[in-house]
Amino acid sequence: METTQLKSHEVFQFLRPEQVNAISSAAEEISLKAGDTVFRRGEPAENLFVVLEGQVAMRLARPDGMSVLIDEVTEGSIFGSCVCLQIDSYTLSATCSEDSRILKIKAATLKKLMDDDPIMGYAIQALVSRVYFKRYIETMRKLQSIVQSIPLEAV
Repeated sequence: METTQLKSHEVFQFLRPEQVNAISSAAEEISLKAGDTVFRRGEPAENLFVVLEGQVAMRLARPDGMSVLIDEVTEGSIFGSCVCLQIDSYTLSATCSEDSRILKIKAATLKKLMDDDPIMGYAIQALVSRVYFKRYIETMRKLQSIVQSIPLEAV
């Protein structure tokens, strides 16, 4: 992974050069086609991902084989960041909505950097928390919209 590209991303802009190099050595750029699965709900959360190009749908699978769209992440978005929230497995499934280039970062390397440098770790944790909170608020708005569309009757 080119360190200049990594350094320019919002998640990593405050890293020192040696930290950027450590993450770069633990990162791999992958190209996926529309319909390809990045990860499935329940799989071990071993990586953090950044969309470099394309779009990824974050879905919650139902037991009947159907799924609910929770979010669609596009260029510059992070996802799969369970490592930052100390969650061992992915809580959603991620599937490419279109051909995509994705940066795949080993979570163990990122976690070690965060543990070794608490100030940097806090900054990454704060960013990830904002992303997840925004996703949570948007999901709640969708649920409210669904609930409000249910016809009610006075009894």
